[in-house]
Amino acid sequence: KLPHAVQVNNGINGNSVHHVSVRTHVSVNPAKLKSHRQRWNVRPSEMSKKTLNPIRAIVDGMKLTPNPEKPMIALSIGDPTVFGNMPTDDTVLQAVKEAIDSHKYNGYAPSVGYQKSREAVANFYSCPEAPLEDKDVILSSGCSQAIELAISVLCNPGDNILVPRPGFSLYKTLAVSMGIQVKHYNLLPEKSWEIDLQHLESLIDDKTACLIVNNPSNPCGSVFSREHQHKILSVASRNCIPILADEIYGDMVFPGCDFQPLAPLSSDVPILSCGGLAKRWLVPGWRMGWILIHDRNYIFGTGIREGLVKLSQRILGPCTVVQGALERILNDTPPEFYQGTISFLKSNSEICYSELSTVPGLNPVMPSGAMYIMVGIEMEHFPDFQNDVEFTERLVTEQSVFCLPATAFEYPNFFRIVVTVPEEMMIEACIRIREFCARHYRPRSQDSHELDQ
Repeated sequence: KLPHAVQVNNGINGNSVHHVSVRTHVSVNPAKLKSHRQRWNVRPSEMSKKTLNPIRAIVDGMKLTPNPEKPMIALSIGDPTVFGNMPTDDTVLQAVKEAIDSHKYNGYAPSVGYQKSREAVANFYSCPEAPLEDKDVILSSGCSQAIELAISVLCNPGDNILVPRPGFSLYKTLAVSMGIQVKHYNLLPEKSWEIDLQHLESLIDDKTACLIVNNPSNPCGSVFSREHQHKILSVASRNCIPILADEIYGDMVFPGCDFQPLAPLSSDVPILSCGGLAKRWLVPGWRMGWILIHDRNYIFGTGIREGLVKLSQRILGPCTVVQGALERILNDTPPEFYQGTISFLKSNSEICYSELSTVPGLNPVMPSGAMYIMVGIEMEHFPDFQNDVEFTERLVTEQSVFCLPATAFEYPNFFRIVVTVPEEMMIEACIRIREFCARHYRPRSQDSHELDQ
């Protein structure tokens, strides 16, 4: 007989219809029939409960009621397209239109991206000190997914990663949801936000799986020198720690300042460099990012590469239409477009820094790139407020100006200003911030005593 008592009865003359009868001889325990659930019990996963965006948590808890007599000026959103004053270049738009009209990019692409698109990215960023081929590029749904893929491939639950303070909040959001501990290393405002290297190295232990370096910086707008980056690489090399380089603001630096990607400086530290179209090309909603795999001494080997490919298969890659336009976007965008963007960001940063540096109680730190400026608050001079959250909350209530409290970046008593707003709005916002501070500023008692003498 066939296994499991399967008997096949042929139809007439053994042709046509086949009747299959199956006898399993399984005895059923009557008690098990009653083990079904008696009531609904659908709960959110542990991962979802551990996922927290610090910015949303803080902003949603603030009482943000603008002054009805003053139009709102939001200096809080890191999206350069919000006010319509910073459009992308026509070449970029035309590239996407042509990709659509070609009808070649309506289907699925390989999960890591089309080979031609990956070749375009590799050619754009390759240099003799850090050569790249298409196999070294993973395309992703924005730089945020690139960061998620990089953390996921390097870390296990129980590991820890080193992230900057102040720093982009997404690093913590992603890591904590995966059961990965976050350790914050300090940036030094008095040194234009360079890394406190001694503090950084003191945090490393045998569970440290990755060092995240964000350059140029969100929220600081700082750009590391070549010399400082060599020192960062020395720390990673001594401790055998791979680096995730978040370089989404790469090349968005002001004239007179030089952006140096980290990978070409590395001789032995393997690096996953994350970037994308969002900021330099002013299209964050297009969700096109990438990871550049810079292996050194075959430390990553095939394992990390294969791991990234497998992880990319979870969502089957980024938008195929934008992939189809990628080669032309990278190769044909005119230099004047980049220069215009940088010139505008520098001008607005200088206006903001110049205006606020003369406001008693505020200490702005002049940026060198990206889209942000950090402003320190001498809280002892503003006794009406307990912290930066209350300070920025009241700034909305009285002046209808919204700046993001730097508590959202693990750095209290500062606030972040986004400098992508139209110039006239930047000037008006600075005037209102000055009025607000003048109203609430209180000299310390010793300052008052010195003035009386």
